[in-house]
Amino acid sequence: MSVGKQVIPGATVPNRITLNPLTMLGQLSESRYWAYFLILPSLIFIFAIVIYPVANGVGLSFQELRLNRPDRTGYIGLQHYVDLFSDRVFLKALSNTVIWVIGGITSQFLLGLVTALALNRPLRGMRIARVLVLLPWILPSVVAAHMWALMLDSRLGVINDILLRLGLITQYRAWFAEKDIVFPAVMLVALWQSFPFFTLMLLAGLQGIPEDLYEAASVDGGNIFQRFRYITLPMLRPIIVATVVLRVIGLVNSPDLLMVLTKGGPGDTTQVLSLYAFQKAYNQFDFGYAGALSVIMLLILMVFTIVYVRVSGAARD
Repeated sequence: MSVGKQVIPGATVPNRITLNPLTMLGQLSESRYWAYFLILPSLIFIFAIVIYPVANGVGLSFQELRLNRPDRTGYIGLQHYVDLFSDRVFLKALSNTVIWVIGGITSQFLLGLVTALALNRPLRGMRIARVLVLLPWILPSVVAAHMWALMLDSRLGVINDILLRLGLITQYRAWFAEKDIVFPAVMLVALWQSFPFFTLMLLAGLQGIPEDLYEAASVDGGNIFQRFRYITLPMLRPIIVATVVLRVIGLVNSPDLLMVLTKGGPGDTTQVLSLYAFQKAYNQFDFGYAGALSVIMLLILMVFTIVYVRVSGAARD
């Protein structure tokens, strides 16, 4: 006859340790660590896609790494950054980048705003016009650059022929070889290709403004300029801030048009930071120096974005 275990009255029975995954998950969902568990996949993704590549690029700027000189490798600290400020090409590229960005943003935004206002009309054929306006933006940058290079060619360019017939020039001009006109010529190509970006975003914002606001302003005696100043611009401010920041990032980081049209020339007339970094990395195989240039660009964009968002007041909206 087997005798079962006797439980002494008043004695405590130890809790059983369970390893049931569902039970453990349920206990975790009721704890304060559940939120961290939910965002863990996103944190891993951000680290792998954003933080690690950026950190690796910053670390590269502190090293001497030349693929054509494997004997010259290793940690050199801040030497690249010291060399930057004695590099004449870097200083020229820095000033050109400021001109490239300010000129590009100003012209593209103004033309995009005017085009958006013109297309924001309930007229016949506006839907087709909106699609046609987007064609330059949809066109690949390399294709657009080669197309304009042909149209502005010093011997066969159709633009030279038109201007000559109109009497605006006396002879064919080499638009991408003359120092006094090469930057305006390239900025014209960038304007043609990129203003539809502002047009699309601003047009979407205009169509989201309630018509009642304009009707109320008209009843109060507001003219078209007052309605634009006190209704349209304030309502478009978040979109303006976002589009300007995105386009500045695009202009600073994308040397595709300049690479195809001028390659930074003649001389260093159209040299910008992104193109200079590309040439250092893939023409001269100096990835350490290119990394330092990229870090400078990153710092410039971060400072600009923070200052611009604060000054514009978008952060308070």
